[in-house]
Amino acid sequence: MTDFPGKGKVAVLKTTPETVLEDVEKVMRLAGVENSLPKNVRTGLKINISWQTWYPACSSTPWQIEGAILALKKAGYTDLVGVHNDTVVVDTADGERNNKHRFVTDKHAVPCLYLYNQDFEWVEYQPKRPFLVLDKVYPQGVFIPKTLVGMNMIQLPTVKTHVFTTITGAMKNAFGGLLHRNRHWTHAVIHDTLVDLLMIQQDIHPGLFALMDGTFAGDGAGPRAMHWHEKNILLASADQVAIDAVSARLQGFDPLGIRFIRQAHEMGLGIGDPSQIEILGYDIEQEQPWGFVQEDTFASRGQKLIYHGPLKPFEKILLQSPLVPWSYFASNFYHNVYWYPFVGRRRVEEALKTPWGRLFKNYGDGQVAMPGMQPKTVTQAAVGLTVLAAAAAGLAYILTRKKKS
Repeated sequence: MTDFPGKGKVAVLKTTPETVLEDVEKVMRLAGVENSLPKNVRTGLKINISWQTWYPACSSTPWQIEGAILALKKAGYTDLVGVHNDTVVVDTADGERNNKHRFVTDKHAVPCLYLYNQDFEWVEYQPKRPFLVLDKVYPQGVFIPKTLVGMNMIQLPTVKTHVFTTITGAMKNAFGGLLHRNRHWTHAVIHDTLVDLLMIQQDIHPGLFALMDGTFAGDGAGPRAMHWHEKNILLASADQVAIDAVSARLQGFDPLGIRFIRQAHEMGLGIGDPSQIEILGYDIEQEQPWGFVQEDTFASRGQKLIYHGPLKPFEKILLQSPLVPWSYFASNFYHNVYWYPFVGRRRVEEALKTPWGRLFKNYGDGQVAMPGMQPKTVTQAAVGLTVLAAAAAGLAYILTRKKKS
């Protein structure tokens, strides 16, 4: 049983674009940030970039990051650092620029760590209690960035659905930072992976906290191809399980019906049962039901056929071999070549007319990158189609050989 200050407590506040920076400080204080994070160590802000292109509710918001920095500095935290990971489908440098993260960290002189750079040492982690799945996914050892050991960590997720985990929040936000580029190997067992990662976090971080932004919230095929909604809400907690449970409940899901929340709750890593969570601040019972739904994309349907369907026997060939670029292509093509230019861009234009959209635009130089069918994405599509054709031919050859044998 893991005990820590703030377990089972979640602070919730309603906010506006005019008061959001002050409200971030209020919600963090209400959630007991100073009791949760010691001040004599470095504090990392784990910034989420789910897409290099700005889309409402997709990635950490600039006001979320700025509010956290201002609140922490006011509270006496002097050694702050932004923490970024990369993914095989998202360009972090473009992402922190287009999402206006870099503007905020530069403005407040907060340096950033880019965990994908070669100068970071990855060390093998020895668990204090048995892993659920990570030792099976990585039989050669589970490696984590050495620089994160001994650092406070604040997760900065948004309120949204996810194609693989129903909702994504504080627990999922650690996924990119703690695991290397082969983290997609865990997607077939993603729920248990998130529980293993929380166990690691509670071991290596002196303090752990989460600030979740629901100013825009997203449902549908998250974390990218979503419908956005103005929900004007902020959540904060030292309990990663409880804050995800409250987010799930707001969205309209049963928290204990989501495996990673239920498993973490049962293992004592946090409180996932809404009846046992103390809500501080705004009474969420006043909220009209959000009625969010989780949906799939073409790419995620294909991946689920591999993880849990008839293509399961070919999982290692398709996702852990030289053929793996086909899956990156499928995601990149769907989101960047088709969905954003033809669907998402119109939704972004509408979002920019809202008060939160105008606030986003006002950060930095006042410009918003809204890519169309750019030459780069078309080239990627051409290359990806070639890789996909080669992968299909290879799979057909393997199936033919199996039938003959």
